[in-house]
Amino acid sequence: MDPARGYIKNDSIMLEVEVKADAPHGVAWDSKKHTGYVGLKNQGATCYMNSLLQTMYFTNQLRKAVYKMPTESDDSTKSVALALQRVFYELQTSDKPVGTKKLTRSFGWETLDSFMQHDVQEFLRVLLDKLESKMKGTCVEGTVPNLFEGKMISFIKCKHVQYESSRSETYYDIQLNIKGKRDIYESFKDYVETEVLDGENKYDAGSHGLQEAEKGVLFTSFPPVLHLHLMRFQYDPVTDCSVKSNDRFEFYEKIDLGDFIRPKEPGAPDPGPITYTLHAVLVHSGDNHGGHYVVFINPRGDGKWCKFDDDVVSRCTKTEAIQHNFGGQEMDDVHPGVKQSTNAYMLVYIRDSALSNVLQDVTEDDIPGELLERLKEEKTMESLKRKERSEAHLYMQVMVMSEDSFMGYQGIDLYDPEKLTPAAVANTKTFRVLKKTKPQQLLELLAESYGVDQRKLRLWPFTMRTNKSIRPAYLDLTPEICKPLEESQFGQQLPFFLEILPPDEEREALPPFDKDSDVILFLKMYDPVSEALHYLGHWCVSILITFNDVADECRRRAHFSQDTPISLYEEINMGRVDKVVDLNVSLDQGLDEVMDGDIIVFHRTFEPGRKYKSLLDFYIYIQYKYEITFVDKGSSNEQFALEMSLKSNYMEMATRVGQRLGVDPLHIQFFKCQPYKDSPAYPVKFEQDGADLLSLLSQLPHKPTRTPYKLFYQHLGIAVTELEHKKQFKILFYSPEEQTEREVVFYVNRLPRIQVKDVLNELNRVVFPEQDRLRTMRMVEVSSHKICSIIEEDQNADVVMQISATRYHRAEEVPQEEMNLNTDEILVQVVHFYKEARSTFGIPFLMKVRYGESWAVVKQRIQQRLGINEKDWSKIRVALVQQGTAHFIEKDEEDILLKQENFATYTNSLQGRPWIGVEHVNKAPKRSRYSTLEKAIKIYN
Repeated sequence: MDPARGYIKNDSIMLEVEVKADAPHGVAWDSKKHTGYVGLKNQGATCYMNSLLQTMYFTNQLRKAVYKMPTESDDSTKSVALALQRVFYELQTSDKPVGTKKLTRSFGWETLDSFMQHDVQEFLRVLLDKLESKMKGTCVEGTVPNLFEGKMISFIKCKHVQYESSRSETYYDIQLNIKGKRDIYESFKDYVETEVLDGENKYDAGSHGLQEAEKGVLFTSFPPVLHLHLMRFQYDPVTDCSVKSNDRFEFYEKIDLGDFIRPKEPGAPDPGPITYTLHAVLVHSGDNHGGHYVVFINPRGDGKWCKFDDDVVSRCTKTEAIQHNFGGQEMDDVHPGVKQSTNAYMLVYIRDSALSNVLQDVTEDDIPGELLERLKEEKTMESLKRKERSEAHLYMQVMVMSEDSFMGYQGIDLYDPEKLTPAAVANTKTFRVLKKTKPQQLLELLAESYGVDQRKLRLWPFTMRTNKSIRPAYLDLTPEICKPLEESQFGQQLPFFLEILPPDEEREALPPFDKDSDVILFLKMYDPVSEALHYLGHWCVSILITFNDVADECRRRAHFSQDTPISLYEEINMGRVDKVVDLNVSLDQGLDEVMDGDIIVFHRTFEPGRKYKSLLDFYIYIQYKYEITFVDKGSSNEQFALEMSLKSNYMEMATRVGQRLGVDPLHIQFFKCQPYKDSPAYPVKFEQDGADLLSLLSQLPHKPTRTPYKLFYQHLGIAVTELEHKKQFKILFYSPEEQTEREVVFYVNRLPRIQVKDVLNELNRVVFPEQDRLRTMRMVEVSSHKICSIIEEDQNADVVMQISATRYHRAEEVPQEEMNLNTDEILVQVVHFYKEARSTFGIPFLMKVRYGESWAVVKQRIQQRLGINEKDWSKIRVALVQQGTAHFIEKDEEDILLKQENFATYTNSLQGRPWIGVEHVNKAPKRSRYSTLEKAIKIYN
């Protein structure tokens, strides 16, 4: 360096720079080429699963055992073992990232489960448990415990008497506390450190009574593969959620756990050195609300590390795999003092003495022949399916309906394209044909498929007329005119009707059809007694025949005598049927416009009335006939469906539902379904004889949609007719005997101003219906598990409806002893809390105390009120909480008398008044650290 000019030499400077970059995502990165391994595709939030699957895959002894699990007769969609075999095989043989959708589908998971991140340690336990149970009774039974199971002894030993209690336990992983610990050895020392049980926490030694004792664990064996779970997520009672610790925590490539195992007994075999080599580091980036998992793996145990980040695999240094994942503060100058959110969450060590066995080579020869053949066949089938998908744009699906497809259909036209009848489903075939196929070629294909001479078949494509009806139309097969299906639009959206010469016909071919002078008609018979339509086939005839000829054919097909009077109608479209008045005219004169596919409906002539529905009324009925699903508003699992006409009125619907539920129809209230959410919206207005259901339910009053209707319902305690004169209230009612709060729904008469006392009086009648006189009740406001105030009875009742996530109102009966307080008595609230006075939980309650009585008496009354036995009560502490500070009443202070200054306050409300706290562990389930929507991991199959 030139002191005068610095690093400049000959007007230039030479720099040597080392650049490091992560393997790129979203580009053509060849993991197999760079590392020899491939990654796993992320389905949305399955990085935790991908990291663990890679770790299990590189536990070669486990991979071999998984291959040997018998799965020959397993269902390919539901077998977890087969799905895991498939993933391992593809990781071993594929050149591209491997998908896991079949694996998660075999778990019984839905799509949403793949977008929900879970805890990797929880998933490990569930998956190993599933594998262990699937391996039972097979040649690989015991593989999971032989690899991952260690043993420990939990003991409690009394210090002053000869009494010791111990039990042996097994474990598949060890949870290490890292808070305040420098490295892995300090965490192990903390794990085996004994805890002294003394004071109020003495051990119940049976006949020896409560004794001072030492409690701890001793490791008796460590497994060949050791899973260490670093407890970075811990519950914070102040925030009532889990918080991630990003503190620095060191771990090492080699560890010796000899100091943490119970000394061997005389004569016992020497376990040898208990040294381990680091095999995998599972790393979590993010906080308690979520994040991302990657895994660093030392595949052969030789110190050559790879980073597996979902579908991207890259080489990395030992420093990147180990030291960079200790956590703690950032080492650069950009974020001084900021803790890294990327750190090790789980460590996998392999015992040195078992290293060669656990990491033994796995080749294709280790895969059973039957399994290998099945997996290769699956890959071949998938290749064919991919080819089909890539060529899908060249093909189209053509539906072909036969005569039997129309049997039993009750509706307009010959079938409903949105809801096929069972007969239509059974008698409709779908063919995959090239779009360039011509109708004549399609006919040849159908002749071969049906095994019928082509001359006995004729195709009629369904088309939509201008009046929206869907009918078969003539198809000209003249080669010069006939176009390919993709150009003609035939068969694109609507099916074909295939006319087939009946087998009992002696003719060798269908009679010729003249498109100018012939027409194809379809015949239906209406039975007014059963209120049903019966399909009676098609008929190709000349347009010059009269309706008398049509009537004769209808009588013949219906097996009526020739002198039976019948009425004929033409079915036009939805809700319209025109009666044929003059039977002597020809078809071309009697019909508005003769077209192929016209439908003639007939029935015996009768007088419509109360007993029988006319054909027009019947068509109106089927036009508005819908299936309505009714869902219990309180339990969405309780639901049923009823078929009814939307022309029915409210009471007809309520009567049908009431009959189904066995309740008074007037005591049922209905609610509409929200348009974009499967939950109840506003109630359906009650109308005795007013508008029909179409007007009440449909968004378009005069045009029903084909989407199904759904209504929610609830059973009322009063008639729905009274609701307009009532106002609904939902109040929590506190039961001191059960220490519970239950919701009560009731109705109060509408008044110009409803007061709190009106609500309490009505609640009184609902909760205590058999009482002759009303009991004394009060309304209290509760916030954060503490009672804020007692609501005045003359307040407006609207205040009761003002609730939030942490604030609500509840009603309770006033005990006799609290009705009239003397000057030396006061109401004090009793609140549950844990450790800190602000960590409140549970249900608070009010209790009367008297100045001058002892704390021992107060404690006894609290114990009786809570119904706690002596053994459990001995673990509970009572405190006087003043201005947020808890002053515990110890055993030697129970004789102290309560004084007025103990409860002195600057305000008259309960919110600022000192309270009595009951300190104990909150046994209610804790919320998830990720989201309230997160579910526990389950593998269902």
